[in-house]
Amino acid sequence: MRETAAVRGHLPDENPGFVGRRTELERVAAALAEHRLVTVTGVGGVGKTRLALRAAHRSAGAFPDGAWWTDLTQLDGDRLLVALVADSVDLADHTPGMATTGLCRRLADDRLLLVLDSCEHLAEPCARLVTELLAAAPGLTVLATSRRPLGVEGEHVVALDPLPPAGGDALELLRRAAGQDFPAAGPAGEICVRLEGIPLALELAAAQIRLQGAEAVRDQLGTRLDARPGARFDLLAHTERVWPSRHQTLRAAIGWSHELSTPLERLLWARLSVFRGPFDLASATAVCAGGPLDPATLPGALDGLVRSSVVRPPDAAGRLRMLDTIREYGATWLDRTGETGAVADRHAAHFRALAGRAETEWHGARQLRWYRTVDAHHTDLRTALDRLLRTDPDAALDLVGSVAFAWSCRGRLREARDGLEQALVLGEARGRVRARALWALGVTLVLQGEFGPAQDVSERCAREARYTEYTEYTEYTEREEVLRGGPDRPGDLMLDAAALAGLLALTTGRPMAAYVVVGHVLDAARGGPADSAARLRCHLVRVFALTGLGRLAEAREQALRLRALCEGLDEWWTRTALDYQLALTGLLEGDAAAASAHARAMLEGTRRLGASLGVALGLDVLATALAAAGDGERAADVSGTGEAYWRSTGQPRRGLPGLRALHEKYTDTARATIGEPAYEEIFVRALTGLPQDGLDRALRGPRQD
Repeated sequence: MRETAAVRGHLPDENPGFVGRRTELERVAAALAEHRLVTVTGVGGVGKTRLALRAAHRSAGAFPDGAWWTDLTQLDGDRLLVALVADSVDLADHTPGMATTGLCRRLADDRLLLVLDSCEHLAEPCARLVTELLAAAPGLTVLATSRRPLGVEGEHVVALDPLPPAGGDALELLRRAAGQDFPAAGPAGEICVRLEGIPLALELAAAQIRLQGAEAVRDQLGTRLDARPGARFDLLAHTERVWPSRHQTLRAAIGWSHELSTPLERLLWARLSVFRGPFDLASATAVCAGGPLDPATLPGALDGLVRSSVVRPPDAAGRLRMLDTIREYGATWLDRTGETGAVADRHAAHFRALAGRAETEWHGARQLRWYRTVDAHHTDLRTALDRLLRTDPDAALDLVGSVAFAWSCRGRLREARDGLEQALVLGEARGRVRARALWALGVTLVLQGEFGPAQDVSERCAREARYTEYTEYTEYTEREEVLRGGPDRPGDLMLDAAALAGLLALTTGRPMAAYVVVGHVLDAARGGPADSAARLRCHLVRVFALTGLGRLAEAREQALRLRALCEGLDEWWTRTALDYQLALTGLLEGDAAAASAHARAMLEGTRRLGASLGVALGLDVLATALAAAGDGERAADVSGTGEAYWRSTGQPRRGLPGLRALHEKYTDTARATIGEPAYEEIFVRALTGLPQDGLDRALRGPRQD
């Protein structure tokens, strides 16, 4: 879930340069009050996104469950459309089955506004999805932006014109974008008229005004816009037939900006078009450098594109981006240079390397940083995966195997499973790459509750791990310094295969089987628990197995020792799981205070990791501990918040069998203590309030309220 917000939902920050549009905003607001699907249509660059964003911010208060934003420009196909929409409404969908089922369940009882921005390249899939969602969720309203209507029954279309060219709003936008004050009569007013009030064209012109002055820009635009169509750099092909003259004007304005760019800036513009999400300087250099555009000259070219508004300025994290219309233009030039395939391959190779480094850094002090890096680059990692699935399935298997565990931790189980299953079918690579991918797929299936398929994958993972480690042993017998296990000394692949088998046994109520399978491998393996992530995972499973077997003192002792190791490593994922186990042990031993403290520590960790399932589990154990301590009101509040987080996972409450029994027992006690009506009132208030606020309350100790 996202960090604490002032209102329910998630909308990006508004563009500070928004100007005018009072009439249009009133039309959209009135339409949203009367219709369940409102689509804002118009030419590219006319301001559909900024209008929809302003309208969503203004209307959010009318929707008790908030307004939620989905940016569809990052998709180049519909395969992950549902997953993206689910992620945008904070649905960390852990359920198996049809992709839309969990999303429909998530929205079924809510009254919310879902904004789908830039639907034109996915109009038909969006229409099908919207139709299904509106049927399943009677309280849902959809606001879409698209260059053409979606064609769904009941759709209300708001056609967006450019700003009145001779009016004050177009001039005010130009003034703000240029950072200068212009008189209404003069070059600036002529620029607004020549560019027909199209906001994106005005922003491009404003960038040139800052560099050359208004008179020079007016004269240049006169030359370009009065030329015959073939001389207008008319390179963007669109199928819609709305406002053809304005398409020509926008394309001419973009082409004019392109002509004014230096040769290196034009080359960089084209190459940057392979990025579908935000990018930083390091990624731009890795993907776009080559020929005259080398690491020394690229930063200057990038600065030039930022100055000319072709690339948006960096955000607080130093990430830049291009608007979709400008990116399309760059892609056209990239295709004309014949570099599309080569640059796409460099892009895929770069993000494959980034994924590999993230996996390497998972075990240690940089875990949290790389976990967040994978999350920040999610769109382009997915783009790279799609490219490799078409061109190099073995490389795709390597990439997705490197990031799938992080995706699953983040709640992107469908994307992890989809990518892993495709790569395992298409790729032919054996050995470590396949064993690692099978392990990641097995974990994903367990988290989805797909225990039958998980059992099959677990067995395949164990066979692949044994095959790989035996092969490596026989190949390197004479080079012991590179030995990775061997027939009698399991390495990390066998350890992870055992951890997967143990996890499956734990979640299906077989702690003795879990204890035996990981114990057998750990006893035979070299090294201590902190030597690798795989060893740490096996030790974690053994601790949970001891708890399930009732050997609580042993479980607590080993968990505390492992937790200290994790703190020394600055490792977060295993530490949060250990805090969960220690909280459970505290409950089983009757120490509610210790259970509460460890539950809060777990919640701090899972919030840092953005793991909704972990937050839901942590809230359950905290609510149980509070109820065990006799604090029925706080238990009801935390339990209601927990239910909200469980709903964000798309599934009913889960957890280890021992905790489920304790939760039911102490919840009944809390209900009896404060009375059923009072418990229900507090529970429902927390359930329907902001989940982030409820989590904040849960994390505060009783003395801080």
